[in-house]
Amino acid sequence: MGFEVLVVEDSSAMRSFIASTIEEIEGVSVTEAESGFEALKELPRCDFSLIITDINMPDINGLELVRFIRDNERFKKTPLIIVSTESSQRDRERGLALGANSYLVKPFTPEALKECVERHLKGKSDQSDK
Repeated sequence: MGFEVLVVEDSSAMRSFIASTIEEIEGVSVTEAESGFEALKELPRCDFSLIITDINMPDINGLELVRFIRDNERFKKTPLIIVSTESSQRDRERGLALGANSYLVKPFTPEALKECVERHLKGKSDQSDK
């Protein structure tokens, strides 16, 4: 079974890094969006297994996107990872309170990203309400 992951990141270098890193995981394919608006256009096209989003983006920020995703019945239980340079405990708590499952602070290693993604994809089939 394959996993479709949506990566939402306005920095093309970071988006490319995230996509190429997680595509190394067997069965993972990636859809990239360079903005929150672009992500909103991609969401109806696929039942994503996982969504990764940055917080600081020029149009819809990642926290607004997380709120929208969690308010959408179709994606209520889809694992969601926030990646951000915002490293304060307050930012982390806010992201998790809005419904993100994990919060990775940039810069992070490819190994940390893969471990986080694999943990959420493996738990996808028996995901409990979070």
